[in-house]
Amino acid sequence: MKPFVLLATRAEDVPADEEYRLFLEGTGLTERDLIRVRLEAGPLPPLNLDALSGIFVGGGPFNASDPFEKKSLVQRRVESEFAALLDEVVARDFPFLGACYGVGTVGAHQGAVIDRTFGEPIGVADITLSAEGEADPLLRGLPRDFGAFVGHKEAIRSLPPDAVLLASSPSCPVQMFRVGTNVYATQFHPELDLDGIIVRIHAYAGYGYFAADELAATLAAVRREPVTQPRQILRTFVDRYSR
Repeated sequence: MKPFVLLATRAEDVPADEEYRLFLEGTGLTERDLIRVRLEAGPLPPLNLDALSGIFVGGGPFNASDPFEKKSLVQRRVESEFAALLDEVVARDFPFLGACYGVGTVGAHQGAVIDRTFGEPIGVADITLSAEGEADPLLRGLPRDFGAFVGHKEAIRSLPPDAVLLASSPSCPVQMFRVGTNVYATQFHPELDLDGIIVRIHAYAGYGYFAADELAATLAAVRREPVTQPRQILRTFVDRYSR
């Protein structure tokens, strides 16, 4: 099998390593078959798409909607590299699944309106599939309504006309969309389990996702209900695109 690649942007080792573990566990892949590239640590190496089965993108600290002058040099580089990569990915309709930061990368590339209108606090969102989502092969087998972990400062306010809406939540109209047949992005985190999101809550305390006195309430919010179904998306992606 040709390997998959996980493009990551977390600078902190603990949540970065935990994210990789979660993608390995969720996909069922080994480290040999899921190559991790930490973009915050250095430039994106050349990717030969013909030698890969697909691309995953994890979450991260960058906000696409931040003013250009407030973006770090690393963020500017990463965004430029993603734009060039997505030129090829979208043109070839190459298998791509971006989780959370995927909305910022694919959405920005396609001309979506991204701002802070529909940010969501860390917790469990009630996701509902659209009719197109229920028919999409990547989501086949999922219930129409399910819970998923979220926590994001920005979101897509308006999708471009060439994107297909696959899922929404009451507080965030665009939770998942598709471009072409094989390029996907989610606002929610399909890779996360309860232990994983607790690691992130502690790692990113003080990053503006919740106030200093809201730690206990945030931990309670992610324990609101069991979250199990979203991980199926990762395994289905691997099963569908393994080459």
